[in-house]
Amino acid sequence: MAEYKDALLEKTKYHEECPGCKVEQMKELRRGFPFRELFFVWIIVLSTCLPISSLYPFLYYMIEDFDIAKTEKDIGFYAGFVGCAFMLGRGMTSVFWGIVADRYGRKPIILLGTISIAILNALFGLSLNFWMAVATRFLLGAFNCLLGTMKAYATEIFRDEYQATAMSAVSTAWGIGLIIGPALGGFLAQPADKYPSIFSKESIFGRFPYALPCFTISVFALLVTIVCCFIPETLHNHKQDSTYETLEATGNKENNKGNKDSNGSLLKNWPLMSSIMVYCVLCLHDTAYSEIFALWANSPRKYGGLSFSTNDVGTVLAISGIGLFVFQVLVYPLAERLLGPILVTRFSGALMIPLQTSYPFIANLTGLSLSLVLNSASILLNVLSVSAITGLLILQNKAVDQRQRGAANGIAMTAMSLFKAMGPAGAGVLFSWSERRLDAAFLPGAHMVFFVLNVIVLIGVALTFKPFLTTRR
Repeated sequence: MAEYKDALLEKTKYHEECPGCKVEQMKELRRGFPFRELFFVWIIVLSTCLPISSLYPFLYYMIEDFDIAKTEKDIGFYAGFVGCAFMLGRGMTSVFWGIVADRYGRKPIILLGTISIAILNALFGLSLNFWMAVATRFLLGAFNCLLGTMKAYATEIFRDEYQATAMSAVSTAWGIGLIIGPALGGFLAQPADKYPSIFSKESIFGRFPYALPCFTISVFALLVTIVCCFIPETLHNHKQDSTYETLEATGNKENNKGNKDSNGSLLKNWPLMSSIMVYCVLCLHDTAYSEIFALWANSPRKYGGLSFSTNDVGTVLAISGIGLFVFQVLVYPLAERLLGPILVTRFSGALMIPLQTSYPFIANLTGLSLSLVLNSASILLNVLSVSAITGLLILQNKAVDQRQRGAANGIAMTAMSLFKAMGPAGAGVLFSWSERRLDAAFLPGAHMVFFVLNVIVLIGVALTFKPFLTTRR
């Protein structure tokens, strides 16, 4: 077996036609911290996350402007369908894009994803009615093939000792994108009303009050597309070398005698599937929380909300983004090395429960105390949520070999997208229902909303224990 491995290694090192082998050689030669790779991963994942949640601060007002909701209490119901359209579209295509990435490479899929964001997100900002908004969000999700591909790409472009950093980079950019996106939406929506000295009512941004944040994200995606033209391909391609294929097949056969799941059917790979299931539950919570937080903050105080403007919501989320960035870059890799990904996920989920329970009581505060407590709670909750998800990303990519990594992440993205499609729709319906039961004896108003979020987290934490969640041997 040793001679097969040695021959395979030597062949890999000098296979000049294979882009994946060139990346492996680069990883061996570069011993320092991979700042360049970190930058590539960071901006690409950020570009795919920004449009997901950028609409939440202004979605309440967008639905109101569409004049489709009969009463103020019905706005959350329609907002949920616009929010879930993206995830529904992504859920229907993620496995397909993963298979394409495994066959043709990561780089073409990355370029397709960034270009689609630049075009389709701009069209969403020009939506004339409810159905156009739903349709453009659905298409944006269907062509948003980046996150699953980037999880595979990050695993392949980083050296083994920086794998925690790789997955932390993905989840940090993801988490910050889900925060900066709403911050952009909050600050840049309705610019003719907020900044009349710069934007007139007759300008395109006066006629389309939600176009500016969408256009800003599209421009960023276009710049990322240009950068992506220079990233290396990581997929191995040895189709022209029969000797290599023979050695690889022999090596794989020997390696997998004691670990058949790694190269067999992905659906029978329990370390992969169990981590995906826990991941889906926590992602459902993450999306539902993002929508509920914006709706709760925007809703009037008479309904248990905070009566925040889009600027107020944007400020809170921007502060949370800074806190999340500092934690994930400086603290998470140390926590992962000390505790391991499973314990980090478990502890993070457990700490979210009492924190979310406090949210309805925060609405009773005003002034400086409200600002301090709300910002502290938002930073902590986002840090814990992203930390829990990061550990599961590490487990997923360790559960499979490279040739299946794109498809494995495609399955994860499909399952996660379906759960996230339920998140905004369910959150919108739940929030509208909660505003109708302000005088209920059991969990009135917002208390019921955050109770349901805690139940989702509790299920996710429970699933991190054996025998459900297992790791690859």
